[in-house]
Amino acid sequence: MKTLLKKLTETASPSGYESAIREVIRAEISSLSTNIKVDALGNLIVTMGKKTDNGLRVMIAAHMDEIGVIVSHVEQTGLVRFSNLGTILPQYLAGSRVVFLNGTRGVINHDLPDDLHKIMPLNKHFIDVGATSGKDCPLKIGDVGVFDRSFVDLGKRVSAKSMDDRVACAVMIETMKIIKNSPHELVFVFSTQEEVQCKGATTAAYEIEPDLGIAVDVTPSLDILGIKMQVDLGKGPAIKVRDMGMMSDPRVVSWMESTAKKNKIAYQLEVLDVGTTDAKAMQISKAGLPSGALSIPCRYVHSPSEVVDMDDVQATVNLLSALLNNPISL
Repeated sequence: MKTLLKKLTETASPSGYESAIREVIRAEISSLSTNIKVDALGNLIVTMGKKTDNGLRVMIAAHMDEIGVIVSHVEQTGLVRFSNLGTILPQYLAGSRVVFLNGTRGVINHDLPDDLHKIMPLNKHFIDVGATSGKDCPLKIGDVGVFDRSFVDLGKRVSAKSMDDRVACAVMIETMKIIKNSPHELVFVFSTQEEVQCKGATTAAYEIEPDLGIAVDVTPSLDILGIKMQVDLGKGPAIKVRDMGMMSDPRVVSWMESTAKKNKIAYQLEVLDVGTTDAKAMQISKAGLPSGALSIPCRYVHSPSEVVDMDDVQATVNLLSALLNNPISL
């Protein structure tokens, strides 16, 4: 799975500009279903199987967009000012490199602070692309880019930009490969624009009208930072109980827990005080539906070097497969 993760994470596709990663994913799953389509917002929607008498229509979503930057101003010096696509954390910016979709590369830094130990806000940062003036700058207002950081194999663990949420895309791809004889109609959605208010999942859920929704995403693993949120790397996928956008349906949480126990899959429970996932959009689509989420523990979320444990990744595949291969009774 590391080869797949490398391919996915090294593809540049920020929110709203997912065409490149969509084609990479389409190539991976094209032989797995004859029902593959792209909707108006660019979601890649793959339907597998048919709903039997004791089955459901289940929507499983992982977002394929990543956080990025967008040019807001080019100064006369050639330095580029920018805004964010998704949540960009200023503490990770100085010294980072970015690559734009037109191929231009640059280095991020910031204006001179009054206090050298102070983290500068986003609007005090700029990108140096090597231009000597505004006229010879290869970027214009509206150009978009992402962090420029390659995949690194750390052994049991791996690091890359855009693990959020390409690692969940990899989980869905691997799950699709091993699903057999499910009683459910499974609709896998590689969604767009999750990092900018879950737009892709919102429209996809409205069209699909699922009976049950499952999001697969990352969650911050804060085990090394001393923060009181008990999700650790290497201890299995986290079953979401709550985040800032939704309360998981208690029946879904119980079903996920019992399935993990039955299959002897290590798991954790997650109560998250920042952010949300595509499950929020699914839960309140139309008249609403039971929804939940499986979260892959990830260190340094929304940084250029996010870290996941491959045992957690494989365990998430195992649990998702077990959930989807059998009848569901909530």
